[in-house]
Amino acid sequence: MTDPAPGRTDFDFSRLRRRPDVEAPNLQAWDAADTLLLDTAAPDLSGAANPDQPGVVVIGDSYGALTLGAAARHGLRRLRVHQDPLSGEQALDANAADLGLPDVFSHHALTAPLAEGARLVLLRLPRSLAALEEIAALIAANAAPDVTVYAGGRVKHMTPAMNEVLARYFGSVTAGLGRQKSRVLTAASPLPPEQLPEPAFPVSQRHDVGLAQPLELWAYGAAFGGTALDPGTRFLLPHLAQARAARRAVDLGCGTGTIAAYLALTRPDLTVLATDQSAAAAASAARTLAANGVADRAVVTRADALGPLPDRSEELVVLNPPFHIGAAVHAGIALKLFADAGRVLQPGGELWTVWNSHLLYKPALARLVGPTREVARNPKFTVTVSTRR
Repeated sequence: MTDPAPGRTDFDFSRLRRRPDVEAPNLQAWDAADTLLLDTAAPDLSGAANPDQPGVVVIGDSYGALTLGAAARHGLRRLRVHQDPLSGEQALDANAADLGLPDVFSHHALTAPLAEGARLVLLRLPRSLAALEEIAALIAANAAPDVTVYAGGRVKHMTPAMNEVLARYFGSVTAGLGRQKSRVLTAASPLPPEQLPEPAFPVSQRHDVGLAQPLELWAYGAAFGGTALDPGTRFLLPHLAQARAARRAVDLGCGTGTIAAYLALTRPDLTVLATDQSAAAAASAARTLAANGVADRAVVTRADALGPLPDRSEELVVLNPPFHIGAAVHAGIALKLFADAGRVLQPGGELWTVWNSHLLYKPALARLVGPTREVARNPKFTVTVSTRR
């Protein structure tokens, strides 16, 4: 870690934790891109500690390194923060309480008030160009004319296309020197309104899934997979006809709402609860359910796993689990979701899931939920049903 600049209070990143996200020896709550961002923006951050100003905007902070680092190092308050995952918000709140910095920021949705009048934005570059496009459009349309955006990431996840996306919204885009396999792009001079592209999100796409009508998927920029129909989900859908009768089904990790909409369309007497911790996914799923005419029988909730649901309350849960946590490939998130499904299922309740066959999840499902039967398998995917004991 670099030494703090004169007059600046340093910040101990090692005190940050990831919870409620998975914690493991090979996963940490900050990285070199966070420190490089803070160091690159340090001169502007030092000048932003004006209690009469709304403070800086932070977008994409994983667990609080940027928000709390900026607050502790430069005495900043009134930071406006947007984090797409709910677990990120919860981790930031917990880390802020641990470090005695609970009142230095406020959570915001990815809407105009987040960026309104902002003069300084710290952005962890998303891996998705669509997500970056949505963020850049929001900042350019709502921030102050003299705004500076410091956008940083790990070099292995950055592409020249990111510069091109930013250049569609800002008159100046420059790349800084790399450090510890990280780099910062600096964007300034937002284009005037008449030169900005037309709003691009949300977007939609129709898919033939063997029903009387195409399935219409909607997606905001940060929704994983966009409007594409995930191939694992496509393999799973027809097998759901074999799932047990239930009054309600839960689409756990609903993404853009494919499974929730399909279940509601194929089972007219069923109500559906769609949950996802991603704000973009939850908003996308709500649009998908409305577009397919089933919003009256489906509810979307932003939640970390199935936290809001009581034990032994559900009859049917359906899941296409992620196999990554952020940029890291890690089984921990799938195991967490399996365990929570096992918690909320009634005896005799079913968890239907599809997973990449090489991941060999069947023993974990049997341990965390109950007896697990293979329903279908192809060269890439396996569909299983686990029954709660």
